[in-house]
Amino acid sequence: MSLHPADRIVMHVDMDCFFAAVEEREDPSLKGRPVIVGSDPKGGQGRGIVATCNYAARKFGLRSAMPISIAYRRCPSGVYLRPRFSLYTQASRKVMDLLRSAADVFEPAGIDEAYLDVSSRVTFESARDLARELQAGILGKEGLSASVGLGPNKLVAKIASDHRKPGGLTAVIPSRVAEFLDPKGVAILRGVGPKTREFLLSLGYETVAQLRAASREFLFREFGKFGLHLWDEARGIDDRPLDPSWDAKSIGREVTFETDTADAALVGETLLECVAEVHREMVSEGLWCRTLTVKARFSGYETHSKQTTLRLSTGGLAHLESGALSMLEPFLGQGRSLRLVGFSVAKFSPPEDLLPLGAGD
Repeated sequence: MSLHPADRIVMHVDMDCFFAAVEEREDPSLKGRPVIVGSDPKGGQGRGIVATCNYAARKFGLRSAMPISIAYRRCPSGVYLRPRFSLYTQASRKVMDLLRSAADVFEPAGIDEAYLDVSSRVTFESARDLARELQAGILGKEGLSASVGLGPNKLVAKIASDHRKPGGLTAVIPSRVAEFLDPKGVAILRGVGPKTREFLLSLGYETVAQLRAASREFLFREFGKFGLHLWDEARGIDDRPLDPSWDAKSIGREVTFETDTADAALVGETLLECVAEVHREMVSEGLWCRTLTVKARFSGYETHSKQTTLRLSTGGLAHLESGALSMLEPFLGQGRSLRLVGFSVAKFSPPEDLLPLGAGD
């Protein structure tokens, strides 16, 4: 018998600065130094972004998705590393196997985070003991730190995991949800990005407590159906079940050119490099895909994409390359300079789930 949502105990495990932490584990001399994983800064002239950075780097004001040129200006003494996705994938798989074994229901939510339904523990005290065991296991077996949040649902658990980083553990029992959420800024709620946050601020809603005082009617009038979502989340209401069938939404790579370019050969070669990296990660994960997407950003940050969904899944590099080049052609025919090009895949299937043509006849 399934438990009522109010009776659930959900755990969210979030690896701390995952890419950088794996690099520190591989090279202990990096510990204590600012480590930035991302594009080559090229002495402050690089045009890519920061994928992630450790806490020593964050003291300089660095953060994920920051332009690498700004990161370098703020922290020129940092250690700048190019991502090694195969290494991170291997580490992630071992951590996820450990977490999966402890869950009633397990939902991976990315390479570095997961939700666990641990309602069979019955009490939050028992679930907290389990969380400590898992943190110790991840540190002892993999040499990596994880922050953990416990709550009556996914929303509260995820916010709780971010409450005490790095290596923290925060448990929020149902009767303390409002007390926990109320002082936090509205940006912690799902779907509240920079633009929505600014609009909420203009309406006088800076904290969750202030938003919780708004009526359903007012929020619906201002935001439509999303307003009803905000009304629920300001009260810590989230009935989403854990989805054990969750998989990666997409795998992608993109490259920002040193200078904007209209050189079709260079753009094509760069796109094929992205395709090759995506294919390597697909192989390491044992995945085939159906949906291919090419992304192109022109000078001035105008961004477009072209997508195709194949009739049958593929894992072949040649298929990915031909599909990518075909979708790139319209962007090259405009005679405009490109700032960035990228490639991603989605709608995955394990190869073993796909029968060859004629199988079963």
